[in-house]
Amino acid sequence: MKILCTICARSGSKGVKNKNLKKINNKPLIYYTIKKALDSNLFEDIVVSTDSLKIQKISKKYGAASWFLRPKKLATDKSKKIPVIQHALRQSEKYFKKDYDIIIDLDATSPLRDVKDIINSFRYFKKKRAEILMSGCPSRRNPYFNMVEIANKKLKRVKPLKKNIFRRQDAPKTYDCNASIYIWKKKSLLNFKTFYKSKTVLYVMPEERSWDIDNNFDFKIVKFLLKKK
Repeated sequence: MKILCTICARSGSKGVKNKNLKKINNKPLIYYTIKKALDSNLFEDIVVSTDSLKIQKISKKYGAASWFLRPKKLATDKSKKIPVIQHALRQSEKYFKKDYDIIIDLDATSPLRDVKDIINSFRYFKKKRAEILMSGCPSRRNPYFNMVEIANKKLKRVKPLKKNIFRRQDAPKTYDCNASIYIWKKKSLLNFKTFYKSKTVLYVMPEERSWDIDNNFDFKIVKFLLKKK
């Protein structure tokens, strides 16, 4: 079974400028995801998709393959991630002359995952005979209990239940998508329409390994946690 790891790292982040190259413990952020991918010993190849020559150079320095630059249409603020991963898959099969069975995408902005998360999520994917896996963690707020919205000028719960509840423990369990690990069978990736299918499974990670960097506050939290490791 041939498994491809993709790591997508665009240069033009607005929330945190050049976040994929920002240093923590004297290492660029992208280093942590490349290192965990290498340490898992799962992958036939580890490929970084980027639009930046600098990110490309640094990725190769730390052991990932990166030889193509992402086309402009896949490198804007509005570009969706699935076409980027599909593009990386096609480029990799052409370059390495290989036919991959499984694609695992590791987000560079979620560096707190452990090697065991990568390995165990893949084992779970196989055990469940899934076509797609996404990672998540127990949500801090629950739409059935303590998330609200304003609709028609009225405050209400996001997902009201028929019977009112007054304790978080009585609400259905919900999860945050933590953007850390995604797994596809090749056919499911190339024909992707939605994550929410009967053969999609959730791999649950603890909150402390689930922080995704979207803004400077996130970066400070991740920097603090990585320095403690």
